[in-house]
Amino acid sequence: MQQAPHYDAMFKLILVGDGGTGKTTFVKRHMTGEFEKRYVATVGVEVHPLTFHTNCGTICFNCWDTAGQEKFGGLRDGYYIEGQCAIIMFDVTSRNTYKNVPNWYRDITRVCDKIPIVLVGNKVDCADRQVKAKMINFHHKKGLQYYDVSAKSNYNFEKPFVWLAKSLARSPDLQLVEAPVLDANVVQLTAEQQNRLMQDQQEIENAAPLPADDD
Repeated sequence: MQQAPHYDAMFKLILVGDGGTGKTTFVKRHMTGEFEKRYVATVGVEVHPLTFHTNCGTICFNCWDTAGQEKFGGLRDGYYIEGQCAIIMFDVTSRNTYKNVPNWYRDITRVCDKIPIVLVGNKVDCADRQVKAKMINFHHKKGLQYYDVSAKSNYNFEKPFVWLAKSLARSPDLQLVEAPVLDANVVQLTAEQQNRLMQDQQEIENAAPLPADDD
């Protein structure tokens, strides 16, 4: 009989964003999420347990993925209830998915009280980026963390989870002691792409915040 894994901490992570932004692909890069997922039929959700080994112990994020339910006019409150942290994802090749970020934020904060939230822009491996670094400012207004990510190349895969773990554990010194096991079948970023993405991240971090009521 297989022994259940031991976790020092476990959190419900809600993953939201428009359909087609790459949410499912993102969580499936983590191999345990790929093979240990379970389905919560009542709210149309796949739950992927994603494990991270840190200097503060082994942390499991039970990542709730919408399984496409957002196409039917939003998500039920049952999806958000007892959520302890969240990732909002948009697609950097689609301005409309970024335009809808405030709606996802509103849905989360309507049900969940002051949980740590990371905003991520996916598909930064694509050449036709439409949401430029200078346009990304919503996180400044709401006190969120932001990362560019690429599900297909594993670029920055672990960063949203490490940031959330630091926030939840209230430990700024938290770090990974073991790299997560990721799908090795990836798109390779060129050195030029990586340099450009580093510059974009710096530009996003240095951008001045906009007024809080300007969504």
